[in-house]
Amino acid sequence: MLPSSNHDAANPTSAPARGLATRAVHAGERPARPDFTPTTMPIYPATAYIYDEATIQDAVFGNERPGYVYSRYGNPTNRALEEAVADLEGTEGALAYGSGMAAVHAAILSQVQAGSRIVAARDCYGATSAVLNNVFATLGVTTTFVDILDLDRLEAVVAEVKPRLITCETISNPLVRVTDIPAVVEIGRRHRAKVMVDNTFATPVLVNPSRFGAHLVVHSATKYLGGHGDVTGGVIAAAEDVVAELHELNKLTGAVLGPFEAWLTLRGIKTLPLRFQRQCASAAIVAGWLDSHPGVERVYYPGLTALGAATAQFNGPERGAMLSFDLKDAGKPEAFQFMEALNLCLPATTLGDVYSLVLYPPISSHRALTAEQRAEIGIHDSLIRLSVGIEDVEDIIADLEHALAAVAAGSRSRPVATATAERGLG
Repeated sequence: MLPSSNHDAANPTSAPARGLATRAVHAGERPARPDFTPTTMPIYPATAYIYDEATIQDAVFGNERPGYVYSRYGNPTNRALEEAVADLEGTEGALAYGSGMAAVHAAILSQVQAGSRIVAARDCYGATSAVLNNVFATLGVTTTFVDILDLDRLEAVVAEVKPRLITCETISNPLVRVTDIPAVVEIGRRHRAKVMVDNTFATPVLVNPSRFGAHLVVHSATKYLGGHGDVTGGVIAAAEDVVAELHELNKLTGAVLGPFEAWLTLRGIKTLPLRFQRQCASAAIVAGWLDSHPGVERVYYPGLTALGAATAQFNGPERGAMLSFDLKDAGKPEAFQFMEALNLCLPATTLGDVYSLVLYPPISSHRALTAEQRAEIGIHDSLIRLSVGIEDVEDIIADLEHALAAVAAGSRSRPVATATAERGLG
């Protein structure tokens, strides 16, 4: 609850009669403290907050007592979201941001300075690679990319470059490779490096990286936490002292989440376990179906492969709702044809919504990388990423079948020489 206030301009007993313009501005505002508690967290759109005593405001400004003074410094609705994420991730605190990339940027910025080194997973989200290569490089921070699943190579690189930070994703984007977080954290501990984990694909439902010693857990709240395609945001979950440092940094940089977006994300979180369990179950079925389809070269899905020691970090049997697959004998034209033939699955540059969504990484999530860089990671021109929604799984499969049939029909209708040349084989 906010402090009570005597600044009630609408109360005729506390102030002399005032003009219409004055009353239009102040009437109905700043009522006495209520004696009820709303069942859901209200939205607090206020830019600033007032106190009856200046000494209280001074103490809040000085972080000597809890409270709110200015929206860039904190907001009650945002705070409710942060407490929810911290609770789900098992951390002491969390801080909300205006986007997932704002959270990624802040998490990295809080750990490095000019001359620092970072070791990053090679097949991370394209924008994360870009911010490391294009933003932090200009600040004198050097990043070395490594196959995060090759633990021997990872340790050798970490021992050599002595990074301040190791960054990775619980489940990578878009090849859905599963990082052995306890092993990565242990390597970081041996070489005095902090570990940042992007847990967007896994969500707190599947994995809690902080349980294994990860220092910073990042989410694009735009995805599964919000879950309905109507909010953009990010969150960092961490220990209390780390969150305090992040808070002071964000008071200066101002990458704050709006209260309406915070409220939408908080509402989305309420149904996260229900939505995500349905999506995971459907994704496992879809992955198995695609794996047997003649028009599909390869399916990337954690539930189809043995994960070794990384299996133990999962909270249950589910392996996520994201998968990718390579169309057989395909390139960009066939990928475009596939997406254009879909009726139910939406070709949108996001994931984690209630809708099933498809994305073509070469032109979207990993567009910032060169063709050579994408090929080195394993992102080919035949790759399609699928975020499985909550629709009936039979309908999702029927839509994919229709699109695959359209690609097959298109391939049969072209002259062999032309099709071969377009694949770069002629």
